[in-house]
Amino acid sequence: MKISALLREGRTLFSFEFFPPKTDEDVRHLLETARTLKTLNPAYISVTWGAGGGTRRKTLDLVSTIKNDIGIESMAHLTCVGAGRRDIDEILEDIHRRGVENILALRGDPPKGAVAFVAHADGFLHADELVAHIRHQSDICLGVAGYPEGHPESPSLDRDLDCLKRKVENGADFIVTQLFFNSADFLRFRDKTVARGIRQPIVAGIMPITNVSQVKRFTTLCGAKIPAPLNEALERVQENSDAVVQLGIDHATQQCRDLLKEGVQGIHFYTLNRSHSTEKILRRLQPRPIPT
Repeated sequence: MKISALLREGRTLFSFEFFPPKTDEDVRHLLETARTLKTLNPAYISVTWGAGGGTRRKTLDLVSTIKNDIGIESMAHLTCVGAGRRDIDEILEDIHRRGVENILALRGDPPKGAVAFVAHADGFLHADELVAHIRHQSDICLGVAGYPEGHPESPSLDRDLDCLKRKVENGADFIVTQLFFNSADFLRFRDKTVARGIRQPIVAGIMPITNVSQVKRFTTLCGAKIPAPLNEALERVQENSDAVVQLGIDHATQQCRDLLKEGVQGIHFYTLNRSHSTEKILRRLQPRPIPT
């Protein structure tokens, strides 16, 4: 089922993101995690695309298995990195064969060690170009990325919103945001998109903190900020891994509650292939106990 159709149902969607593991054993463990998370009634699970398309086969295998064998709707990430138009068309054909109906179209990060993003000779430099190409080829449901605090390469949030509007005008059906830790940043971003005439649903990206050095590395890469009170709390407990995880659960739960009060259309959890924190958060948010 298309995620755009699920979003039109009017309920807040909860969804999860995985990345393809390196070993077959880790893949089996990930699929078991997906089966466990199915009890939480996720609307869909997305699977990321490795640098340079290096995990293409695993990504497509996982989204196919999640949808067709486990019975959870799925979404494949697809990036411009290392891919020309013919490559993209072949991937689209493969996705259609597998019965997958949703793609998150992204530019992608430069390969490790690269100073800047360089497009394939027959590829795309920006995500809006990828969106336009896919939309010309297919009526598949297309999600795109939004950045509540601005893309780290963008000179301003206004310029970044210009890029987002082009993605929407080129055929995007909904928006999934980068992670953020201050819900006010998301709400301001949502207001700005409306002012720009963007009417597509916006799904909020939430990452429960599980490791202090890791989250600081992530925020440096993606341009998000850790609010000072949260950063101070993390530094007080950073030597206690259990306390860090609990603080991450508490903060993300409060974020979700704040967003739900504001009528957010979806919450997408960046799980880092770990289900513990997400499961704890959703069990707190559910109005009725979830069967175990």
